[in-house]
Amino acid sequence: MLHREPTLGEMMTSALQGIRILDLSRMLPGPYCSMMLANLGAEVIKIEEPRIGDPTRHSPPMIDGQSAAFIQVNRNKKSIALDLKQPEGRDIFLKLASRADCVLEQFRPGVVDRLRISYATVAEVNPRIVYCSLTGFGQNGPHRERSGHDLNYLALSGVLGLTTDERGKPVIPGVQIADLAGGMIAAFAMLAALLERERTGRGQYIDVSMFDVMLSMLPVPAAHQFAGKTIDVGEKYALSGAYPFYSVYETGDGKFMTLGALEPKFWANFCEKAGREDLISRQFNSGADREKLFDEVRAIFKSRTRDEWIDLMRDADCCCEPVLSLTEAFEHTQTRARDMIHDAEHAKSKELGVAYKMSDGAVQPSTPAPALGEHTDEMLASIGISEEERTRLREAGVIR
Repeated sequence: MLHREPTLGEMMTSALQGIRILDLSRMLPGPYCSMMLANLGAEVIKIEEPRIGDPTRHSPPMIDGQSAAFIQVNRNKKSIALDLKQPEGRDIFLKLASRADCVLEQFRPGVVDRLRISYATVAEVNPRIVYCSLTGFGQNGPHRERSGHDLNYLALSGVLGLTTDERGKPVIPGVQIADLAGGMIAAFAMLAALLERERTGRGQYIDVSMFDVMLSMLPVPAAHQFAGKTIDVGEKYALSGAYPFYSVYETGDGKFMTLGALEPKFWANFCEKAGREDLISRQFNSGADREKLFDEVRAIFKSRTRDEWIDLMRDADCCCEPVLSLTEAFEHTQTRARDMIHDAEHAKSKELGVAYKMSDGAVQPSTPAPALGEHTDEMLASIGISEEERTRLREAGVIR
């Protein structure tokens, strides 16, 4: 037999190799969480309703009949189509859970109890299970069963009230902050629980609320609030545009530049590069003088096009960068240098890269998002369900 040198990918050990996660979540928060874990090598098994599966599968835009959004957050996963409302479907889930390391669910509080697949039930068959519930408002409190989406969590947490236009009107952020941050925190908590399990031998239950996550992301505004410096809806503070040194400005060609010259040295560098050293001492002007300074800085940015500002600020060291479109951002030299947009051999579209680089143990996206129920036979065979029995279950609508 000829000797073959292992490839680099074969030599690398995935950080979460051997960890199996049953993912009951849908849409964006949970799938983003499990994708992060799958990118690290965990075996993520999506358990989907047999008829339509994860609703994101049908969300436009479509690429060759497949949702582009679904592709982006479900790579490196497997899919089982399983009806948990049927007793046999529940039994199959519990068999899978008995051999899993984690369960991730995103139902409203009480649903897993009605389905009889709650943490308490799963822990009976697998005391080592790490079971994470990712919801809008958590498992307790007056809003626990209230419906909600990203925008609602931003609004109730106070984040949206800090994100306003010149008239003080709250504006919708361009990305789903609560959904994505909720997924990140859930992944963080699950990894911490897995580490704890190595010491204790026991799993545990994790309750993650996207509302809580957004409140936890307010350390700077909270510092103002706790110090008696209340920030009302529509008002600004230093890091949300209260001062000219930290704001967004329109350029002469109708595009935009950002200035983040918070530290005096950066403000001085900006003023010098713009040829307005006379403004250096006015950085922290207040009242009417601050508004006059705003007008002067607006006029400065209006005096050049965005590309001219990019050229001028290339070596200025003053935290001044252009506002890019997605096309421009995806083609930026820094994006390319960090491998944040790449083609995968299997992919029907380009993929976003992984946001961290590891010297060992990292894996790049390698398998496409699964078809609905693509791995049902494989997974059921692994727990001893025969082909004949799978045929019967399929005919009964328990699996697909």
